[in-house]
Amino acid sequence: MNEPTPLTAPPPTPAREPITCHVLDLATGRPASSISVSLTLLRPYGPSAPLTAVTSSDGRINQWNGEAGSNSSLNEIFANLAAHDGGKTVWSLKFDTGAYFGEDQTFFPEVEVRFFVDAKSGHYHVPLLLGPWSYTTYRGS
Repeated sequence: MNEPTPLTAPPPTPAREPITCHVLDLATGRPASSISVSLTLLRPYGPSAPLTAVTSSDGRINQWNGEAGSNSSLNEIFANLAAHDGGKTVWSLKFDTGAYFGEDQTFFPEVEVRFFVDAKSGHYHVPLLLGPWSYTTYRGS
């Protein structure tokens, strides 16, 4: 008779990053995949070394990568900011829209969105609605 296989817990899911983004291509009505994006803390203590990511097939960035050799995650940066200052910070998201559309197919080689963050206030989601000749953004949920 076979022994029952013991149940094992699934691997823990990583904590959600405090800043995420989503890019939608308004020209196609589809998510904008494969856009390089950088995230930089500007104030205070900045500018920091940028965290980087590339939008997924559904146009989202849910995980940021630090510089090679860096072991600080965005969650750790937020925890440190909340513990030491707790005030408002200013962050920058830069989207490489020229590479996405093609340099001669867009008016914007890069879109930069700067925004305030309170490290104690949880999650910030920044959607970008992007076309070759215009863009808009807002604070999502």
